[in-house]
Order: sequence, then structure tokens, then C-alpha cells
Amino acid sequence: MQATKRIKKPGKQRKLLYNAPAHLRHKLMAAPLSPELASKGAKTLPVRKGDSIRIMRGDHKGFEGKISRVDLKNYRIYVEGLTREKVDGTAVFVSVHPSKVMIRKLNLDDKWRKGIVERKKELPKKEEKVEKVAKKPPAKAAEVKEEKPVEEKIEVQEKTAEKKPKVTKKRVQKKPAAKKKKEAKPTEEEKPAKKEEKPKAAKKTRAKRKTASEKEGGT
Repeated sequence: MQATKRIKKPGKQRKLLYNAPAHLRHKLMAAPLSPELASKGAKTLPVRKGDSIRIMRGDHKGFEGKISRVDLKNYRIYVEGLTREKVDGTAVFVSVHPSKVMIRKLNLDDKWRKGIVERKKELPKKEEKVEKVAKKPPAKAAEVKEEKPVEEKIEVQEKTAEKKPKVTKKRVQKKPAAKKKKEAKPTEEEKPAKKEEKPKAAKKTRAKRKTASEKEGGT
């Protein structure tokens, strides 16, 4: 049998709802049961004519009544007493989606529906038995742990502390590094004597040349 892939496109999802057969439409009309009814086993059931429901969301939140009609074509239900007035004054029933209501009382006139409710009551009992069997072994383990005194744990910790040998770290002798050849620095005696500075000779200043006017005045 070929595995069916989950359809994610909204257009195809709407198409499946619009073209769904009657047996699938019946399942899509399911509504949650009240806590009192849900404790018996089933959590949701498809709504039927004669069920007493309570509206949980919307403008008519809190309204309670019996279902008067179930519309499988449009996925809507109609409740007794839930009406609105038209402009001309006539009263019309208001439609409600089954997911917005909670079933308070089931109509069990149909033996098949009654059998469904009874069959779902047996399932939780089997699950409870399996849980009890699974919970017994861990309970015994918890009792054994409680019997051990705290003093024994302290003694075990002291023994383990004594048994642990002290680890002494061996000092690793560092190998002498190879002596770098020190460049022989010349001593003060070996240093060449600085050359005696010679006295700087006085610069000869050139005699200024007499101009022609000075020569004439001198003669």
C-alpha cells in the first residue's frame, strides 16, 4: 500500500474538507466532553441531535441548550433557543461550529453509541494496571537505598581518602644551557689610546679688496 503524504497546501486542505465523504464528515463534527464525562474514558465524541451542550467561545459564550439540528454539509450545529432577529423581525437559528462547544450530557438512545462509550471506559483500566506493575521495581530500589546508614558512607569516604597514595612530583634537573661564546670585550688597557686632538689652526682672514674710490682718495 502506497504511503500517503501529509498535504500542507491550504487550497488542497479546503478541497478535502469540501469533498469529504459522510463517514469522515461525521468524525470532523467531534466536540470535547465535560470533565465529568471525560473522567469515564472518552475525551471527545461526535455531536448528535439531543446532546446538551455549552458554548465555550464566541459572542454566545456560556449559552447552554440541546442540539436541534446537525448540518454535516456546512459543518455546523443548531441549538434550541439560540436565535437572532432579522431586519424584517423574523427569528433565525444561529449556527455554531462543534469545536466551539462542550458536551455536558450525551444522548445514549443509540445502542451503538452507548457501546462506544463503554468500550472506551475499559481502556484506561488496562493502562492503570500496566503502570502499577512498572512502578513496583523502582519502589523496592528506593527502600534499599533508605536502609543504608549515613555513617557507612562517611567511613567509605575516609577509607578511600587513606588509600589514595600521595603522588610526589619528581624535580626534573634542567640541563645546563650551552654557554654562548662571549665576545671578548677589549679591556681599558687594550683599548687604543685616543689620538690626541691637534689644536685647530686659526683661519686666515682674507684682506678686503679696496674699491676704486678708496684708492683714489688714498692717493
